[in-house]
Amino acid sequence: MPAVVNRDECVSCGTCVEECPEEAISLDDEEIAVVNKEKCTECKTCIEACPSEAISME
Repeated sequence: MPAVVNRDECVSCGTCVEECPEEAISLDDEEIAVVNKEKCTECKTCIEACPSEAISME
């Protein structure tokens, strides 16, 4: 299952965007992280990188 971002917890730091080896994460118009489910390989790098613990696998 691809990573999922909790929009209420995301602090818009962009760390997950920088750390994702598949370039599967971007920031939307509100600067909230969004995961491209087709690109996500479930490596969990974003989960480990997120300082606000806003990303999980569901």
